Amino acid sequence: MSSVHSRFFFRYNHVMSKRFRPREHLRSPAEFRQVFDHKRSVSDDRIILYARGNDLGFSRLGLSVSRKVGSAVRRNKLRRLYREAFRLTKDELPAGLDLVVIPIGTHVPTLAELMESFRALATKAAKRLAKEARTP
Repeated sequence: MSSVHSRFFFRYNHVMSKRFRPREHLRSPAEFRQVFDHKRSVSDDRIILYARGNDLGFSRLGLSVSRKVGSAVRRNKLRRLYREAFRLTKDELPAGLDLVVIPIGTHVPTLAELMESFRALATKAAKRLAKEARTP
């Protein structure tokens, strides 16, 4: 294979691994309810992150953006930003978690701030869930 072809395949595979696939979405109300009913949350000044373990080999994301945040345009902008932060950090996050994210306040954080929050909070939630699984 020529170097041009190998660069193409590397770039293609790298981009494909960063996609936000439909299987990585929490969609149904039942899936959200299961995460909320588990009652395990962590937060910082930007987001509240509810977490629950799953038996899948990957983490899934659900977003709950209240009307208090603003108009539909503003809520959708936040959803896109949060999905992008998850997409870019999902390889660094613990696997096997269902995550529901709720924005705090009306401030729109930067992508870098959200990525930092996702890394820190998902790791903290995973440690907390692992600790609870060990204790009888």
